[in-house]
Amino acid sequence: MGHIKPMLNIAQLLCHAGLQVTFLNTEHNHHRLTQLQQLSTHFPTLHFESISDGLPKDHPRTFDLTKDMVISFKSVTKPLFREMLAEYSRNSDLGSVTCVIVDGIMYSFANDVAEELGIRVITTRPYGACCLWSFCCISKLIEEGHIPVGAKEDLDQEIKTVPGMEGLLRRRDLPSVCRQPITDPLLQLFIEESKTMTRASGIILNTFDDLEGPILCHIAPLFPNVYTIGPLNALVKTKIGDDIISQCLSSSSNLLEPNHNCMMWLDSKPLRSVVYVSFGSIARVTRSQLLEIWYGLINSGMSFLLVIRGDMIEGVKGDDMIPMELEEATKERGFVVDWAPQEDVLAHSAVGGFFTHSGWNSILESIGAGVPLICWPLFGDHQLNSRWVSEGWKIGLDMKDTCDRSTVEIMIKTLMKHRREEIIRSMDRFSKLAHDSISPGGSSYNNLEKLIEDLRRI
Repeated sequence: MGHIKPMLNIAQLLCHAGLQVTFLNTEHNHHRLTQLQQLSTHFPTLHFESISDGLPKDHPRTFDLTKDMVISFKSVTKPLFREMLAEYSRNSDLGSVTCVIVDGIMYSFANDVAEELGIRVITTRPYGACCLWSFCCISKLIEEGHIPVGAKEDLDQEIKTVPGMEGLLRRRDLPSVCRQPITDPLLQLFIEESKTMTRASGIILNTFDDLEGPILCHIAPLFPNVYTIGPLNALVKTKIGDDIISQCLSSSSNLLEPNHNCMMWLDSKPLRSVVYVSFGSIARVTRSQLLEIWYGLINSGMSFLLVIRGDMIEGVKGDDMIPMELEEATKERGFVVDWAPQEDVLAHSAVGGFFTHSGWNSILESIGAGVPLICWPLFGDHQLNSRWVSEGWKIGLDMKDTCDRSTVEIMIKTLMKHRREEIIRSMDRFSKLAHDSISPGGSSYNNLEKLIEDLRRI
């Protein structure tokens, strides 16, 4: 969902401007999106196609198996994609394809095919500029001996050679892939992608200039065009205009069915009294980790809304029951769902904090809603995001590389009570800047207009 949602937002914005868009997804995810017909009704120029990722139906497609997907994309999906683009040129009622906008993980093979056929390519990344820039610096960090980051290394050693992050970045804050051996296929993929993506005619980033301006200055020379048009979820609502329609459309990217009963529960809670806890759509945790977080929530004395997906807990057996004392305490001030309508939850007046895995969409949605964060990073860009949240932007706290009930309790009390005014001041500032960026005349609003104008010229 972290990739699909922003890509669908881009598609909606381009169609709203009158452009013809075909949204190409893997068959695996295409069949899990249940409201595509509703999108097509609102956007007549938006069309959907799917393509095989070459993996068996029962493949889990989890982050740790990304290398399986990458290998399969290149061997199976690449020739299928080439034939699909060629077929569009020969027979499609929509006309030939003039530009391909590619999600980062598929960039190499998609760019190769598009270049063969003389089609312009614009790349996107599902993470922020800070993480993108760190990936661009990986080769340099390897040369300097900072990567790989081993378990016995000094994880708090400062990294001074990533321009724009001096005084902030430590070894433990590097993206999780940097903890793998240098020969790891996934690490090599990111190195390769960082080099080849600059062949694109531009890059679309789900961020805004006032949030990551100093880092964007380092990225700008790498691309002919950098389109910062975030937060995308909020820009869609600004451009489309009708709040009811835009909220309805935002649910079309859900691969999981949200439980809306939690909204009625939130209605019964006082202002800014609830901690919302969710670790995204694919992250997995151990039963021990979940229990430590759960006990920490109980011991904090705060009300909480906890998301536990059916596939979230690793290695759970039928007899692994939740302790009775935990169940009883949760009945008093907690609410548990298997999935929540996150944007609606964050916008609710009862929610005062967000305990998150630090995914980029979650951070931007929290900034838009003005809800401060507790970050427990798990993989990918999470480690770097959490550092920027706590030390770069000072809009939350970082609980990296630890998970025990006493730390969770302290973090929640610090966010909701002891340092609340300080953190809220910073969050309010960035929330206003985010709103300004997507308003008429704002940087993201204007950058979207430039993107649309550039696409029309192709």
